[in-house]
Amino acid sequence: MRIAVLIKQVPDSDNVKMNIEKGTVIREGRGNIVNPIDLKALEAALLIKKTLGGHIIALTMGPPQADTALREALAIGADEACLVSDKHFAGSDSLATSLVLARALEKIGGIDLILAGEKATDGETGQVGPEIAAILGIPCSTYISKIEANSGSVTVYRSVEYGTEIQRINYPCLLTVQNDLNECRMPTLDGKKKARRAKIDVFSMEDISMTQMEVGLMGSPTRVVRINSPKISRETELFINKNISAGLDLVIETLRDMGFLKRGMRDAEKKH
Repeated sequence: MRIAVLIKQVPDSDNVKMNIEKGTVIREGRGNIVNPIDLKALEAALLIKKTLGGHIIALTMGPPQADTALREALAIGADEACLVSDKHFAGSDSLATSLVLARALEKIGGIDLILAGEKATDGETGQVGPEIAAILGIPCSTYISKIEANSGSVTVYRSVEYGTEIQRINYPCLLTVQNDLNECRMPTLDGKKKARRAKIDVFSMEDISMTQMEVGLMGSPTRVVRINSPKISRETELFINKNISAGLDLVIETLRDMGFLKRGMRDAEKKH
């Protein structure tokens, strides 16, 4: 059983910066983490390997520093890691990203099962997994909350609007998992030592037989044409000590004006 786990290095949710002109996330020089749901996919792969045996390959597309995400996956238990990195990939939308990852998976070859998180915290499109499956021409199932794997097929439980849907899918296939699938293990000290010394394969655009017209902004049919940051402006007034009662009267009067309270409520409270 050869399992590929797609992971993504994303900016820490408290430290996301955008390039206003290009409409892209600034990934360099920021605090980055492994997309949390992708770690759930890695844990699922480790559990399958424990039951059926196999080989786990962690794969990501990103700038050179994304190798730290791969080393974390190796420290947790992945057997091999591959980074797809090229300056021409910058600005790729979900379709261009899916094409790059699909070509990398074809180059690696012999994959039985592809696992990925349902979505990434820096985009939340949920499109990359299904698009990769469509490009590779293999079955895909999403919103997976439980996996039961055997030697010839995998049975999955999908969280859908009306309950749980059960599917049995033959290999090769691609699954995107939900956050409640499992609890992730932590890397061990021995794992960290091994990961630090591990060799990570790096594929460039030429290595996966792609051109500039297929990747980056040129290969992306979607564009972020404008970014707007919400501006919250509120006028505040502070009431303390002896003024608290006046402040409460103002709050109640405001709620009355908005229709949330009936007239006379504050007067009734004062009588009591």
